[in-house]
Amino acid sequence: MDVKKNGEVSFWYADMGGVPAYRPPLPGDLAVDVCIVGGGFTGLWTAYYLKQTQPSLCVAVVEKEFAGFGASGRNGGWCSGGFAWSREKYLETGSRAGVIDFERQLRGTVDEVIRVAEEQGIDADIRRTDCLTYARSPAQMQRLRESYEEEIAWEVPKSRVALIGAEEASARIRIENAHGAVVTHDVARVQPAKLVRGLAEAVERLGVTIYEQTTVTGIGKGCVTTDRGQVKAPRIVRATEGFTHGIAGNEREWVPLNSAILVTEPVPEAVWREIGWGGYELVADAAHAYCYAQRTAGNRIAFGGRGVPYRFGSKTDMRGQTQAETIAQLQEILWRLLPQTRALKLDHAWCGVLGVPRDWCATVGLDCDSGIAWAGGYVGLGVSTSNLAGQTLADLVLDRQTERTGLPWVNRRPRKWEREPLRWLGIHSMYRLYHQADRNEAKGGGLKTSRLATVANWLTGRSGGGL
Repeated sequence: MDVKKNGEVSFWYADMGGVPAYRPPLPGDLAVDVCIVGGGFTGLWTAYYLKQTQPSLCVAVVEKEFAGFGASGRNGGWCSGGFAWSREKYLETGSRAGVIDFERQLRGTVDEVIRVAEEQGIDADIRRTDCLTYARSPAQMQRLRESYEEEIAWEVPKSRVALIGAEEASARIRIENAHGAVVTHDVARVQPAKLVRGLAEAVERLGVTIYEQTTVTGIGKGCVTTDRGQVKAPRIVRATEGFTHGIAGNEREWVPLNSAILVTEPVPEAVWREIGWGGYELVADAAHAYCYAQRTAGNRIAFGGRGVPYRFGSKTDMRGQTQAETIAQLQEILWRLLPQTRALKLDHAWCGVLGVPRDWCATVGLDCDSGIAWAGGYVGLGVSTSNLAGQTLADLVLDRQTERTGLPWVNRRPRKWEREPLRWLGIHSMYRLYHQADRNEAKGGGLKTSRLATVANWLTGRSGGGL
C-alpha cells in the first residue's frame, strides 16, 4: 500500500517538525519525594497536580524514550470526557450515584484540559466540537438507539447527548448510507503530541525533572530500579499504561492492544464541499470493529482502527511502524464510509498500544503498604481520562480525601490476563468474531445484530461491542 511514511512514532510529530531531541537521562542514584514512572499524559498530569497542590514537593519523572513517545503522542486526538467501559462493573465497587458522579467528573475533564492548556500557553490545535457516531444499517441504528436510551437512563444530560436521523446526520457529514447518528456534545479535537509536549514543558517550569533515555527494570517499595541507577522515593506512581507489561511482576496486568491510524494528504476544498464536516467533528461508527476519525487543523483526515489487535507475548511495535495489511484494511474502511476520499493519497501511517485490563475497565489507586500508585487501562479514551487520573493520583499520593478519591474506579483490582497462548487466542478470536459479525450483518442487509458479537463479548468478558 502506497503511503509516504510508515512509523516514525506518529504523524503528529512530523506535523511538529520531527521527533524531539532527548532530555538527559538519570545521572545516577537519586532520592525524591515522588517518582513517576512514565512520561505520558498520566504521569505528566499527576506531576502537574502534585506541584500545583504542594509546590515544595521534589518530583521526578522517569521515561524510557521521550515524554509523549507512547499512546499520548500517537492517539486519535479525541478529548471526549467519555465513558468506554461497563457501568455495571463499576457498580461492583460503588453505587449508582457514585457511577453517575464518576461520569460527571469525566465530562468535566474536557474543560479542565482546555483551561490548563490556555493557562500554560499550550497551543495544541484544540477545538471544541461534537462527536458523531454513525449508523450505516438498521442493526447499527438500533444499537445506537439503545446506547442513547441507556445514556438518558443513567442521567446523562440531554444537553450532552442526542440521537439524530439520517437527514440531519448526512447534512453534517456525508457518510455513505448513513441511517442516523448519536451526537455527543462538549468534546474537543486536539493535536495530542503538541498537548503532551506542552504539558511536559509546563511541569518542568513547575520544578519537575524529566529523565529520558532511562529504562525502568523494577518497581518496589520505596525504590525504582533503572539501567542508570536507583530512585528512592516514599511514593511511586506507575504511569506506564500500554507498556505496563514490560515491568517485572506486571506482565499480565494489562495487555497492550494495538491501534493504527492513517493520515491523508491535505484535502482539497472541492472534496470538503462533497464531504461536509464543516464542524471538525470527531467521527466514529457503530460497527463491531470500531473506527474513529478527526479532521485535523491542517485539513487532513486522520482515520484509525485496530488492524492487528495484539502481538503474541504482549510485544509492541517498532517506533510506530505498522503492517501493510493494516494500512490496506483501514483505507478500505475509509473509502466505504467516505467514497469521496478515494483519490486522496496517504501521507502517514503508524500504530501504538493502549492498555486494556482483564475486565476492560480503567483503574486508579494507591497501595498504602508499598507506597506504589497506578492508573491506566483507559481502553482507548486516555486523553481526557488521564486528566482525571492525574488529579486523583495527586490526591492519593498526598493522602487527601476529596470528591475524586471515593469514585468507584479507585483501588479496583481486576484479575490478571491469562498466560500465553490463551491470551493471544482469546483476543484474536474476539476480533475475528467482531469482523465476521459485521460481515454477516452486511450480508443480511444489516437488519439485526449478529449473535457472533455477543459471543465475542462473552469470550473476553466485555459488556459491549465496538472497540
